[in-house]
Amino acid sequence: MTLGKCPYCEDGLIEVRDKEVRGKKVKFYACSNAHWMSEDGEMYELTQDATCDFRIWQNTLSRYGKWLSYKEVRSLLSEGELEVELVSKKYGKKINYTKTAILNQEYGVSIIWD
Repeated sequence: MTLGKCPYCEDGLIEVRDKEVRGKKVKFYACSNAHWMSEDGEMYELTQDATCDFRIWQNTLSRYGKWLSYKEVRSLLSEGELEVELVSKKYGKKINYTKTAILNQEYGVSIIWD
């Protein structure tokens, strides 16, 4: 399944790939020109024939109670940013708040903290 065009290379398409990390299945959104390998199932590195490094892990914002859906990744690819609702469990209380997520070439997705 493809979600859109890659924002970092001209001919790449963003594909959905299934990966297993620490025994949990997660989606990995990556460019068709990005080829990843792992020796231990946790650390993924680009292979030598990869020409792009775009990737977003579905659970990249899980510490804030957010898992990215296909629809949200499509919106990020087309708009470059996305309003997301996050949850903080600071001091034992759940606090919901909305922030802007943007594409970040190094980390995949970053949150803008006003």
